[in-house]
Amino acid sequence: MNIITRNKKAYHDYFILEHIESGIVLQGSEVKSLRNGRINLKESFVRIINAECFVFGMHISFSKQTNPYFKPNEKRARKLLLHRKQIDKLAGQVSQKGLSIIPLQVYFNKKGKAKILIALAKGKKEYDKRATIKRRELDKEARASLKEYR
Repeated sequence: MNIITRNKKAYHDYFILEHIESGIVLQGSEVKSLRNGRINLKESFVRIINAECFVFGMHISFSKQTNPYFKPNEKRARKLLLHRKQIDKLAGQVSQKGLSIIPLQVYFNKKGKAKILIALAKGKKEYDKRATIKRRELDKEARASLKEYR
């Protein structure tokens, strides 16, 4: 598995409840741009429209080899390839529990196919974020003291 990019801000802003691997529909030279790492997942999100999943706000820059007459929109909505049961399950959980669907990372699997890892997530409050940072700092200090003790 060759990881291209991660959405680090997602772990700071959300509690991750469930992971789902999905295929992604790409056009033209977008795959070449992915291989060059020219992608940004910040502020991207997933919506279910007419029983189909789309990722919005994902920015894939043009590669230099792109034909100047055919350049797809860099921030267009890209369709995700999920099974109907997965889409129905996600739609039910998002509508009832007030959860969100966010992309976590984009990678190439062993067969060379571009995949996106999406997550069912619940937003953190400000005090939750502070508690997470405090817990992380305490763990870091504990590891440092153990290392010093040895």
